[in-house]
Amino acid sequence: MAGASGPALELDIQLAVEPGSLPEGADFEVWIRAALNGAAAAGGGPARGGTLSLRLVGLQEGIELNETWRQKPGATNVLAFLGPPEPLPQGVPPEFGDLVICLPVVLREAAEQGKTPVDHLAHLAVHGTLHLLGYTHDAEADAARMEALETRVLAGLGIPDPYFLK
Repeated sequence: MAGASGPALELDIQLAVEPGSLPEGADFEVWIRAALNGAAAAGGGPARGGTLSLRLVGLQEGIELNETWRQKPGATNVLAFLGPPEPLPQGVPPEFGDLVICLPVVLREAAEQGKTPVDHLAHLAVHGTLHLLGYTHDAEADAARMEALETRVLAGLGIPDPYFLK
């Protein structure tokens, strides 16, 4: 759907966790669209539609993916896998890539950081989407740019600054 909410977004959500384990109010399409629109407004992302896959996983799959793709032990909260770099055939929407969110890690972090689970989940959906658009936090200046954009996008959603811990 395109229009006031921005270019068309084809979002494929895969639940590899119990649906009842998702926090009430989780709205991944709203969060991902807000990140895409925020990046486009900031000049750091496309103002175009595309496809994005999101997979919500349990702890074991989170561990396996993090160890396989990042060679780091244990699970992490969000992994971003970039879409293909080559242009797709005409008429095929661009692929932003895939996000994997490890729900048990997100829920644990939210409790540890004094955040609501839905706010932390929104932050990680925005954070991961920005990674798919090329944002990084490897260098200090890049991290500051990415965090500022995350904070603006989340504020527009009524979510407090995720980097201001209570």
